[in-house]
Amino acid sequence: MDHSLTITLCTPLLGLLVLFFIPSSKTRAIKLWTNAVFAAGFLVSLPLWSNFRLNDDYQYIVKLPWIPSIGASFNLAIDGYALLLVILTTLVGFLAVLSSWSAVELRLKEYYAHFLLLQFGMLGVFMARDFLLFFIFWELTLVPMYFIIAIWGGERRGYASIKFVIYTLIGSVIMFLGVLILYWQHYIQFNRLTFDMAALLDTQVDPAMQWWVFWAFFLGFAVKVPMWPLHTWLPDAHTEAPTAGSVILAGILLKMGTYGFFRFSLPMLPDAAKDPQIINVMATLSIIAIIYGALVSLMQKDWKKLVAYSSVSHMGFCTLGIFALNPMGLAGSILQQINHGVSTSMLFLIVGVVYDRRHTRLIAEYGGLFRVMPVFTIVFLIAVLSSMGLPPMNGFIGEVTVIRGVYEYSFWWALSCGIGIALGAAYLLWLFQRTTLGEVGERNLSLKDLNWREIAVFTPLLALVFSIGLYPKPYFDIMERSVAQVVDRVRPTYYDERGLIHPLYPTELQIPPDSEARLVP
Repeated sequence: MDHSLTITLCTPLLGLLVLFFIPSSKTRAIKLWTNAVFAAGFLVSLPLWSNFRLNDDYQYIVKLPWIPSIGASFNLAIDGYALLLVILTTLVGFLAVLSSWSAVELRLKEYYAHFLLLQFGMLGVFMARDFLLFFIFWELTLVPMYFIIAIWGGERRGYASIKFVIYTLIGSVIMFLGVLILYWQHYIQFNRLTFDMAALLDTQVDPAMQWWVFWAFFLGFAVKVPMWPLHTWLPDAHTEAPTAGSVILAGILLKMGTYGFFRFSLPMLPDAAKDPQIINVMATLSIIAIIYGALVSLMQKDWKKLVAYSSVSHMGFCTLGIFALNPMGLAGSILQQINHGVSTSMLFLIVGVVYDRRHTRLIAEYGGLFRVMPVFTIVFLIAVLSSMGLPPMNGFIGEVTVIRGVYEYSFWWALSCGIGIALGAAYLLWLFQRTTLGEVGERNLSLKDLNWREIAVFTPLLALVFSIGLYPKPYFDIMERSVAQVVDRVRPTYYDERGLIHPLYPTELQIPPDSEARLVP
């Protein structure tokens, strides 16, 4: 049994246990230890990528008895999609904590302890292959994020943290009712209790019941994304959370919603997922989120709230790509989730940099920052261009792939994406112009440029911006079988009808010489 996943999962938990024994007065030791743990967590996750086999499905499997009386087991495994999210989690978690080095002084030990527990929960969500274990990790992430917002947040932190918990908790409970329906249906058909996700895929659920389970899952996952109109907790949570909390929230936690749609709603409920009515509802909500989020961003006076609403818009691309139900749409959605984790994390870190120096997020308070913070301005510009999808940066290839996928389903979907991209360019360039160009205000004359620690935080994200934009092939290769598995469940004849090589069964088809040979370019 390969324990690579267990080591990656338990690294933050072991770091948390040691942190308990460090005296609260030893602030430097607390910072050094926590940053070392997060760095180690990222490093131990890298072999998961280097040793991953492209031609296999779930790998690094760990399966141990847990609660056999109800069919629950400690079951971990990852495929290509989960691997990308695990690596993103370990990287963004490390950078978020590193960015907090001088930002937080109040109850420092508890602050870092909550981030270690949050990291443990997020990794568990992407690794779990047992539904009960998945749900426990899913709920576990609520607790530390609630305290991070409620204790170290802004003036309205109490309101924002309670709103975050109420929205996500109600959605999660209803989602678990859907899980229990699948669990019971499996018992009726096979006379065996199990929460094993692979086993539950074999459960036959009639279309009418799939419809109800789909909407139960929808409430849990849509709140997390968040999809319009269930998004209203997000701007408050982002605005009030400390910088590291906003980075984790945007970079990782939102991906748990799209992960749920991709991992559970589509393959476990294929009849409901391809129901034209459900597809139209999901597409409509996604398109509203794309355009609404962009329009509201254009009207914001608060720098952080603008970036928060931009997440609503960008995540709309991800859900729209998923419900195109074709390889391009699904692959583009996955890549755009990774891109959003990179570019939006950069934007929140940038807001954190200026807030630490001026203690205000009002856009009108800035201007001419290029004259006093040139390195900061260059990093900010790259983050803006990445987020708006300018080639040769990561956002471009993700958006193009999503548009290619949704165009296959509907021209109007693709047109809506184009409008969203244009509006995105408008609010991002408007933000950049008002904060960095023009004359420098008196209060900004003494602002210091990025220090070496801050440059170190941005460097890995900048590297990803250009590596994904210039050479996305490794990322598409990693996710190819994950995408094919979902397409095979929802649209079994998709590859045959188009004469494409099937990524799961490449030797079973005779391919015309002029046909497409790969899932993606």
